[in-house]
Amino acid sequence: MISIALLGDLVLDEPDADYWLSGIAPALRRADLAIAHLEVPHADGAEVAGDVPAPGAPAANVAAIARAGIAMVSMAGNHMADCGPEGLAGTVTLLNQAGVAHAGAGMDEAEARRPAIATVGGKRIALLSYNCVGPEFGWAGPDRAGCAFLPMGTHDGSPVTPRADLAGLLPMAREILRDDLAAARAAADFVIVALHQGRVHTPALIEAYEREAAQAAIDAGADAVVAHHAHIVRGISRYRGKPVFHGLGNGCVVTRALSPDQDHPARAEWARQRQELFGFTPDPAYTLAPFHPEAVNAFIGRLWLHDDGRVEAGIEPVHVEPPGRPVLADADRAPAIARYVERITAAAGLPAIAINAEYRISEVA
Repeated sequence: MISIALLGDLVLDEPDADYWLSGIAPALRRADLAIAHLEVPHADGAEVAGDVPAPGAPAANVAAIARAGIAMVSMAGNHMADCGPEGLAGTVTLLNQAGVAHAGAGMDEAEARRPAIATVGGKRIALLSYNCVGPEFGWAGPDRAGCAFLPMGTHDGSPVTPRADLAGLLPMAREILRDDLAAARAAADFVIVALHQGRVHTPALIEAYEREAAQAAIDAGADAVVAHHAHIVRGISRYRGKPVFHGLGNGCVVTRALSPDQDHPARAEWARQRQELFGFTPDPAYTLAPFHPEAVNAFIGRLWLHDDGRVEAGIEPVHVEPPGRPVLADADRAPAIARYVERITAAAGLPAIAINAEYRISEVA
């Protein structure tokens, strides 16, 4: 049996990333393979105008990601191009130096769409990573650095941005998935597709295009789908027998970029706007993770690949403690997190699930 740990967004803006990751690192190291989503570049670079830019995280924190047990990262997201091509290139170099495999971003579209592959327990595990929410300036092209992406339509015909009203996949997106999954399946035994999608800071909600994208990935040959971007966990389901984590939430996010009390005008304004737009007030104790109050309910996604071909899904409950450090939930807190995931799965209109005492998931008939 092979165990895979799936971690959501990493935003490690603060010094001493080893400390911030230490509360969840034991679970990551126990897994045969741990995968996370790298949300921001880890390099200096010129700030790119467009969407509200995230600051580049300290370069030294990439090595801490590897020390925590993370061996592979997805990179296709709405902030990976915020420090320009130089910031992206520097991040890729740091990941290579740390021995962390990566997918979803590169110096051109071909590199961004190339799968990351790791061999564990005699099986080859591949990861593909796509940005579904823009902004379009961060998407890679034939001769342009950026992220892999799935082309999306918008209801009003506007460009794709994290604030756009997305209508669904364009035909080209299915072609991308078909071609990339065929190449990945030829090189690997098990393929995971990571999608950066969903409405941020909103409990339970899974929009129609998110389900469409996950199902299209599985129809094209994915063995499992994971999503991130919303900064809050979402429900878990299966499609054609394949597990879908509709939102891994925050893996480890410690940043001052979301505080209204800062010198960067665009970031300060967005910090104020998002509370009005999404109707929440962060707990003031969470100075480095000022998210929706329900975001303290977190988890590491789990996959178990059995020798007979069965794939089990589950969670490792995680509690986010002030000011933003994730820790493995204790025996008192963990069951409440499991019940929370069951509730939001049902609230999203997905088939009801039951999470047992070992935190493995089954659908309720």
